Amino acid sequence: MIPWIKLASAAMPGGGPDLRLMRRGDEFSIMTGPVELMNSRLGGSEEALATMTCARLGGRAAPHLLIGGLGMGFTLRAALAVVPPGAILTVAELVPEVIAWARAEMAPVFGDCLDAPGVRIHEGDVGGLIRGQAARYDAILLDVDNGPTGLSRKSNDSLYDDTGLAAAHRALRPGGVLSVWSSGPDTRFTQRLRRAGFAVDEVTVRARKSGSGSRHVIWFATKTSPGRS
Repeated sequence: MIPWIKLASAAMPGGGPDLRLMRRGDEFSIMTGPVELMNSRLGGSEEALATMTCARLGGRAAPHLLIGGLGMGFTLRAALAVVPPGAILTVAELVPEVIAWARAEMAPVFGDCLDAPGVRIHEGDVGGLIRGQAARYDAILLDVDNGPTGLSRKSNDSLYDDTGLAAAHRALRPGGVLSVWSSGPDTRFTQRLRRAGFAVDEVTVRARKSGSGSRHVIWFATKTSPGRS
């Protein structure tokens, strides 16, 4: 069996175990401690996050999508394949090394998607962009940590609490969609989304595009009411 090789590491802002970029043949993995956060062969649910969100936007001209978390670029590449001309895709990535890996060690995975028309890479916390301006985005796609319960960074929880969801509601245009990827279900999170003024559709998807692998959950929350102040 081909052994895993450590290519690089990065400190997590705020502390916690480092991120490690690993490679085995043409397969890449990003890990924290003993936990694998993502794998280059398991991007089916992250791609579904993009394609199913864009389908819910209907025929919006030149939509602006905010993607929280670059990861291995599955969501970005899937969105690029389906958005209409003139779309803007802003990707916020907190860990600068992850952006650097995308252009260096993981270039075979990313290709030229970071330089595609309409793509903007923001080095920083997606929460700051969400709080920055009202009615700015047609969709906010969050693939941050392992879902509503932080695994690699506890402060990620602030994206998913009542205050964070209220900020996302304000940041969306009328009828906009907040899409959240998770490694598993969370009934309390579904309830928080509804309290924040969203109509919620919870979908189970597979980790592999073939329909196999672990089951993941995506919430598609549509802005349909004024929400909470």
